[in-house]
Amino acid sequence: MSGTVKLAGVMGFPVGHSKSPQLHGFWLRKYHIKGHYLPLSVPEDQLSDAFKGLKAMGFRGCNVTIPHKQAACRLCDDLTPTARKTGAVNTVVVSETGDLTGDNTDGFGFIENITQNCRNFRFAGATVAVLGAGGAARGILVALLAAGIGEIRLLNRTRARAEILADRLGDNRIHCLDWETRSEALDGVHLLVNTTSLGMTGQPPLSLSLSALPKTAMVTDIVYAPLITPLLEMAQQQGFPMIDGLGMLLHQARPGFEAWFGHRPQVDTALRAHILGA
Repeated sequence: MSGTVKLAGVMGFPVGHSKSPQLHGFWLRKYHIKGHYLPLSVPEDQLSDAFKGLKAMGFRGCNVTIPHKQAACRLCDDLTPTARKTGAVNTVVVSETGDLTGDNTDGFGFIENITQNCRNFRFAGATVAVLGAGGAARGILVALLAAGIGEIRLLNRTRARAEILADRLGDNRIHCLDWETRSEALDGVHLLVNTTSLGMTGQPPLSLSLSALPKTAMVTDIVYAPLITPLLEMAQQQGFPMIDGLGMLLHQARPGFEAWFGHRPQVDTALRAHILGA
């Protein structure tokens, strides 16, 4: 390492579970870039100090993961429109003057994952059912609205939380429905998105019937542990096109890498294989 090495990292607490170091490390080696991407374990009460030290330590920026995504909004000097709408930051870029700009690339990663795996899918005018109204859903909803979606049916186990999110985004294309109607709500849907933790390793499966879902509809789950969740396995067995959640993780990293290291990376089968084997 030397003073010319470009530095970035991921802040979280804990941070050992993050796949970002393996992901960015793969790209740094592939593109022969003199840089390092480090895991940064930062407790909540030290987050402000850590942000202030990014410029002093020569960092180009960092990713932000649980539990710091919302607190990061308050610590950045500026926010992109996407970060402002979602109320969460997962990517920070340090300017030459030391100012910190926060962005949220989750929605970008989601859209790019769908586009890469189903090039014929058209977001404009489509009807989408989104399960869950947590932090991940925020970025996805903002991206869907920006892509010109026709209708979003938002269903959360606590309807009030879905309504709070819909009010925050202020778009009449979002319709909140009762969780108990989730199976019936799939009638006429072009894309079904699960943003809940249901189906994740260690969590109960998502209880859902796909009988009302049109056979041409696509099913995706943002969970990637396991790679094929119970929902995706059910969709596969019933003949629905489905997309796993790993691609969203890989694509959301691209804008940050380009900003920090000056190269636009690509998501390919070699990267997927590397992350799955890491």
